[in-house]
Amino acid sequence: MAAATDGTVGHGALAAAISNGMVGLMHRYTGRGPVRARTTIDENLVVCVLGDTLTKAEQSLVDAGREKLVLHGRRAIQDALADDAIELVTGLTGREVVAFMSNNNVDPDLGIETFILAPVAAA
Repeated sequence: MAAATDGTVGHGALAAAISNGMVGLMHRYTGRGPVRARTTIDENLVVCVLGDTLTKAEQSLVDAGREKLVLHGRRAIQDALADDAIELVTGLTGREVVAFMSNNNVDPDLGIETFILAPVAAA
């Protein structure tokens, strides 16, 4: 399935599946999924940008000046879902994920999930 991640065969469908999967994971872990998600796939890189991610409680904390608390909580959520996110991308791409990085921003309300894939062996 390596061709699905080289920017040609199935690229759009694969990106949509990863976006939908990440939204589902965030919903499962936080009780609310992001409103927007867009995944970009390059040779060995998958980047999913999530928009409007904060729960009502988190947004209330941000409004009260507790942004750092929200970001610390999000870090804990990202750590908890890392294995599921890696499994999702591995399963959809058929490629090993060698690194996963995740982060959030509160203004604007965005999250990013970054996956580095193992290189495809030369044929």
